[in-house]
Amino acid sequence: MAAARRRRRSAKAPVTPTPTPTTRRALYLPLALTLGLLTLSLLPRVQVNLRLAWSFWGASGALLIWQTVLFLRLRGASVGRSLESVLRPQHYVQAMVQVAVFAYWGWYWRPVYDFAVLLAAQLVFAYVFDMLLTWSRREKYVLGFGPFPIIFSINLFLWFRDDWFYLQFLMIAVGFLGKEFVRWHREGRNVHIFNPSAFALGLFSLVLITTGTTHLTWGQDIASTLTLAPLIYLYLFLLGLVVMYFFSITLIAGSAAVVLFVLSALYASLTGVPYFLDSDIPAAVFLGLHLLITDPSTSPRTPPGKLLFGALYGAGVFGLYMILGAAGAPTFYDKLLAVPLLN
Repeated sequence: MAAARRRRRSAKAPVTPTPTPTTRRALYLPLALTLGLLTLSLLPRVQVNLRLAWSFWGASGALLIWQTVLFLRLRGASVGRSLESVLRPQHYVQAMVQVAVFAYWGWYWRPVYDFAVLLAAQLVFAYVFDMLLTWSRREKYVLGFGPFPIIFSINLFLWFRDDWFYLQFLMIAVGFLGKEFVRWHREGRNVHIFNPSAFALGLFSLVLITTGTTHLTWGQDIASTLTLAPLIYLYLFLLGLVVMYFFSITLIAGSAAVVLFVLSALYASLTGVPYFLDSDIPAAVFLGLHLLITDPSTSPRTPPGKLLFGALYGAGVFGLYMILGAAGAPTFYDKLLAVPLLN
C-alpha cells in the first residue's frame, strides 16, 4: 500500500520540463557574445563618452532580458533550439572585400580606424540579435558569416555619432527584423525581399531627412572622404571585379554605371555645368554600385532583370540627387533610397 501511495503521489507531482542539452549549449553562445559586448564597453574608446557607454549597456541589457525570456519559454517546450554551421561564399567574399575598403579608406581618413571598436560591437550585437530572433520563431539557427556583409554595408554609408550611438544598434535591429518578417516566395523558396542593410539604410535615411537630423550622423563625412584615398575609383573597381568573378552581378553594376555616366554627360553638355560636383559618378555612388545593390540574394537572376535593375538604380540615383537638392536635403542619401524601392 505504501508503494502504491508513493506511485500515486509520484503520478500527481507536476513535472517541469527542462531545456535539452542541445538547447542549453546553444544558448550559451548568445550569452557569451553579450558578455563580450559588455566587455567592449569597458574599453577606453567607449568609456570616454558616457552616453556611448550607456548605448552599449542598454543594448546588452535588452539582449540579456530577451535571452532570459527565451530560456524560460523553452523550459516548457518539447522542441529544443540548435545551431547549424553553414559558410556561404556570398557572405564571406563580400565581407573580405568590404574589409579591404575599410582598410584602404581608413589609412587616409583615420576616424575609420578609430571606429573599429564600435564596428566590432555592432557585429557582436548583430549575431546575438539574429540568433534570438530566429530562436524565438523556429528551432534552428544557421551560423555563418551572414551578419558580416550586412553590418559592413551599413557602416560603409552611415554611422551615428557617439552621443546617439544607440540608434546604430536600433538600425541594425530594424535591418534584421525586415529580413525576418518582410518575405515572399521566390523560385519555390521563402526568402527576404529587401537587402537587409539597404532596408535599414533606406528607412533611417527617410527618418533623418524628414526630421532634419542628419547632423546626428557621420553620413556627409563618409560620402565626401572616400576620395581622400588616391586612385579610389580604380581600387573600388578592382575589388568589384572580385565580387563579379564569384557572383553574376556584372550586368547590374555595369548598367548602373553606364546610365549614370550617360545622364551626367548629357546634363553637362546641355547646361555647361557638371551634374555631380566632383565627377560624373561620385565615389560613394561608385561604391554603392559594387557593394550595395549587388546582393546576390535580393537582386534579379535573369540577364534582362539585371540590366533593368542596374539601369533603374542609375536613373534613380540621378533623379534622387536632383530631388534631394531641390528639397534642401543632403544629397548623399541618393544612393541609399533607391535600393529598397527596386527590391
